[in-house]
Amino acid sequence: MPRTAPRQGDLPGGTPRDVVLLGSTGSIGTQALDVIAFHPGRFRVRGLAAGGGHLERLADQTARWRPEVVALAAGTPSSLRQLLGARHPGLAVEGYHPEILVGPQAATQLAGSFPRATVLNGITGGVGLEPTLAALRAGATLALANKESLVVGGALVRRAMVRPGQIVPVDSEHSAIAQSLAAGVHERGLTSPVVSGRSEVASLVLTASGGPFRGRTRASLAEVTPGEALAHPTWSMGPVVTINSSTLVNKGLELIEAHLLFDLDPERILTVVHPQSVVHSMVTWRDGATIAQASPPDMRLPIALGLAWPERLAHVEDPLRWDAAQAWTFEPVDAETFPAIGLARHAVSASATHPAVLNAANEVLVDAFLGGRLPWLGIVDALTEVVEAHEGVADPTLEEILAVEDWARAHAREAAGRRREGRGA
Repeated sequence: MPRTAPRQGDLPGGTPRDVVLLGSTGSIGTQALDVIAFHPGRFRVRGLAAGGGHLERLADQTARWRPEVVALAAGTPSSLRQLLGARHPGLAVEGYHPEILVGPQAATQLAGSFPRATVLNGITGGVGLEPTLAALRAGATLALANKESLVVGGALVRRAMVRPGQIVPVDSEHSAIAQSLAAGVHERGLTSPVVSGRSEVASLVLTASGGPFRGRTRASLAEVTPGEALAHPTWSMGPVVTINSSTLVNKGLELIEAHLLFDLDPERILTVVHPQSVVHSMVTWRDGATIAQASPPDMRLPIALGLAWPERLAHVEDPLRWDAAQAWTFEPVDAETFPAIGLARHAVSASATHPAVLNAANEVLVDAFLGGRLPWLGIVDALTEVVEAHEGVADPTLEEILAVEDWARAHAREAAGRRREGRGA
């Protein structure tokens, strides 16, 4: 894909779609800007938000796209302004001075500032929930790559929506399901523009690459290192998502997300290992037909669809080749070695807050593993302990969810500590 395009100030005639990118310096955000750069005139970047860990990258993005608002979770306005002045001295001469928001609520404030925009939430982790709620309440179209928003606060997300079909999924699996659902009737869930309750769906099928440890036994994984767990065979992702893929916690979170997005019972959402990562997910209909979405394993495809929905942009990725021999394989998940999917199915069936506990505790446990304070097998073992200890809240408020997350993190630290000391559960 070309990496050059006309400056935003050189837009041709017509009305570009306004876009706000949350998590602009991360994997999703940078790929989204690749898509936007390759389609000049189609989009106008109104706001960028980042955590602050890649300030130079954010400064370059700001100079390139000239957003009206830039949001930083950590740092100071002066630090970004100084970088802009040092790296792009011509900006001040041109009179460009963006509004800079700083603090833990900066992304949330930005997300709710452009009600006619498409807000792409590419933030990693549970901190993406409040920006999701703000974008929905403002009336923006939400291109959702932050699965934790639904996992942590599914009921809150549903209540924050102001119109049917306001959410467009960006995770490759859920984008694939949304595309496949066009083959029949499914007027349920958060992505459908019509919500009548009618559905012809028998089941959803989530595909999983299997991660770096596909085919391994539980006993053989006792001594794996962070480096081995971070070596994903297909996707290039951030460290937390990559570790989650190695444990299949990521697939468990996606099952929860699919349940909430498409309003289908967890028992009717299946998971299958597909190492080639070409079929991104499937829908099986009541007549026995299965519709699959297949494409090269490149996140720019679902990102582009999320930005342009319901249109498809041209030339996002080279299509699959059908003039050469190839083989796609599918196999069941080894539930004994990878119990995380079963744990997620239990969590989403147990209460509205069990998924939030699973997500928050997992973040702590992944950090402990990456820091050498917990073995790889200990991640899901400790996670199971924390989830099973939670009593659940039936209809939680945001404050109750935040309190539950704090409880989960504290219990996860205790569980990890016991395993580090060899005391088990």
